[in-house]
Amino acid sequence: MNKRYKITRLDDAGQPTLTLEECQAFFATQPDFVYMDSFGAAQDGVQMKISGHFFMWQVEGGQVPFRFYEGEIYVAITHPVVLDRAIHIAECLEALYIEG
Repeated sequence: MNKRYKITRLDDAGQPTLTLEECQAFFATQPDFVYMDSFGAAQDGVQMKISGHFFMWQVEGGQVPFRFYEGEIYVAITHPVVLDRAIHIAECLEALYIEG
């Protein structure tokens, strides 16, 4: 099972402070990311669509969703290369990278 991590920046009260606009501006500078307002997946003939704010990383012929939700960015770590990229993004956003 994949671990889920989040990229977050907290204020003094422990509340997330990343904004959608800030994340959209950052990811727009990343040539290997595409913004999508939904994410779809299919397994065993069942299709699912989740609405939201997704920054899809185009890597090694596939896509890895980084989801913005309530001031934080969530990603499932499926491979060490995803971990490295998530840590880099956290550093660029001056944010924390934690399991959760």
